Amino acid sequence: MNGLASLSRAMFLGFVRDRAALFFTIIFPLMFLVLFGGIFRNQSTARVKVLEVGTVAVLDQVPAADRSELDNALSVTETNDLEGALRKVRDGDYAAAIEQRGGQLTVHYSAADAVRAATVQGILSSVVQQVNLADLGRPGRYAIQADQVEDKSLKTIQFVTPGLLGWSIASSATFGSALTLVTWRSKKILRRLRLAPIRTSAVVGARVAVSVVLALAVTVIFIAVASLPYFGLKLSAYWWMSVPLEITATLAFLGIGMLIGSRARTPEAATAIANFVVLPMAFLSGAFFPLDNAPRWLRIISDLLPLKYFVDGMKDVMVRGQGPASVLPAMAILVAFAAVLTAVATRTFRWEDA
Repeated sequence: MNGLASLSRAMFLGFVRDRAALFFTIIFPLMFLVLFGGIFRNQSTARVKVLEVGTVAVLDQVPAADRSELDNALSVTETNDLEGALRKVRDGDYAAAIEQRGGQLTVHYSAADAVRAATVQGILSSVVQQVNLADLGRPGRYAIQADQVEDKSLKTIQFVTPGLLGWSIASSATFGSALTLVTWRSKKILRRLRLAPIRTSAVVGARVAVSVVLALAVTVIFIAVASLPYFGLKLSAYWWMSVPLEITATLAFLGIGMLIGSRARTPEAATAIANFVVLPMAFLSGAFFPLDNAPRWLRIISDLLPLKYFVDGMKDVMVRGQGPASVLPAMAILVAFAAVLTAVATRTFRWEDA
């Protein structure tokens, strides 16, 4: 028993003193508990934004007793511009656009956001059913149909690909630059490069060139696989604008990696820090699922992350068919991120371990 107690104590103290083990056992999972708890905290009660095109009598006939419940579920904005409403739904600004012609209620939705679209359709189906039941003299007076605002041939792969591709490029650039700096520093390669007749700009330029080539190679592979008949990816006419967008995004994520690599002392520490930054950023940037129902404070954090602008820009030119000018603001923001992060990384850079 004494031996068991001694070994148990030694193992426990060894675990407590291992910062990496503590991080991945407690801090990392706890961070996702806070993240997902915040994102899905109001999932069942969040108001969904919809557009009411013209007059929709079905909504006006909702009994007063049920009106407050409907208002808690839907945030309705009135408009008379159908084309403008469809464009806003296509761009992801609203979950759906609702119009009524006679007894036909049409819900225009985007395949990019199947969850919110299904929520709106479920709510309106319940409303139509209640109105029809109340109007006993004219059963089945109203009917509801769903209409996808994009090309009907578009599949879920259209909207999954940009997010996963953005996450892959962000991971590649961040991990690549961080681990290169830490490994070269620990193996004294940076010291040799510093003494060699090689300019610092050449070292940085090589890292940038490799990261950009890897990003473009990943893009080719993703598009080739997603375009297989089994998946059915179809690119918009302006998909090629994703190339300059990827280059600017790679520069921004290289800046993050350089900042991590300039401070981390071991490859293990660099990997832990990079995971701590990139993985949560992917969830908070809408790379995996939309954040429309997330609390406001989480959406504010999302607006501060470069991956959000990268993923949104990729969706605009690869799927939504928006023109080249649509990604220029995102590219400017990514360049600004790259400039600031690179400047900070340069000031904290170390050629050798202290």
